[in-house]
Amino acid sequence: MTRRHTPERFDGLSVIVPVYNEQQVLPELYRRLGVVLNTLGMPSEILFVNDGGSDGSVAYINSLITTDSRVALIELSRNFGKEVAMSAGLDYARGEAVVIIDADLQDPPELIPELVAHWRAGYDVVYATRTSRAGESWLKKLTAFLFYRLVKRLGGVRIPPDTGDFRLLSRRAVNALTTLRERRRFMKGLYSWIGYRQIAVPYQRDQRFAGVSKWNYWRLWNLALEGITSFTTLPLRLATYVGLVTALGAFGYGAYTIIKTLLWGDPVPGYPSLMTVILFLGGMQLIGLGIIGEYLGRIFDESKGRPLYFVDAYQPSRLDANTAIDDRPPG
Repeated sequence: MTRRHTPERFDGLSVIVPVYNEQQVLPELYRRLGVVLNTLGMPSEILFVNDGGSDGSVAYINSLITTDSRVALIELSRNFGKEVAMSAGLDYARGEAVVIIDADLQDPPELIPELVAHWRAGYDVVYATRTSRAGESWLKKLTAFLFYRLVKRLGGVRIPPDTGDFRLLSRRAVNALTTLRERRRFMKGLYSWIGYRQIAVPYQRDQRFAGVSKWNYWRLWNLALEGITSFTTLPLRLATYVGLVTALGAFGYGAYTIIKTLLWGDPVPGYPSLMTVILFLGGMQLIGLGIIGEYLGRIFDESKGRPLYFVDAYQPSRLDANTAIDDRPPG
């Protein structure tokens, strides 16, 4: 029997940094984060979440822990993906406000004071919205543009366009998110689904500081599917409508064929048209089955009730000596 991790709180800021083979960029990220946190005038911790990486990221973070009491580290037992790594960070974050930022420095740490200012003004979710995306291909920009608008039209939850995971969450927003334990996670949708007072902060996204992106087009496609199927059943409804229209069209064509044969005869069978109709109807059926399969697969995953993740090691920041170090519950 395992228990959910309950972090010992402190009245300050937690910065969650998901890490997957980011050794090249971590020194500069830590330097810039340190400069920013020193200007806030509030206690802070930097919580790195190693998502099963195999480079020297963990060794570097451990070296920081020995010299900086603000640094904490969660090591997941394997690679669970960024969405789950962020969820683990939210489970273990101890601050009254929590910032999520990528390690690649495309999201500037220097924006954090502005996020904190809005939080102090009473907002629960302060999300950073990109006004530009430096260093990204036109195809990635176009697909991102189309995806956010598509989700906005399909879903029952308004997801802000051109907005990633870079944001600040209040403690009550974090508490709400940690109650949502679904396995197929689309965090951008969950941030919006919880509601509360939210506000956007525009910024210009920088190029990746070093290394290469772990998000290829296949992973982005799968994330898009998660986003669409996690917050709407409209694809199922569309499959029903397409099936209905197709069936009506097939019925009408069949009636036309019968009438034409009775009135004028049809001595030569229409093999091409017959094959066209059969292939079209078969394709529609396969598309409908595929959509149903996507939702059925999600039901299958949720029915098993597995934890989101397992923690291999946890080293909390030394801001509070009473926090247990050997507490390693699953997610």
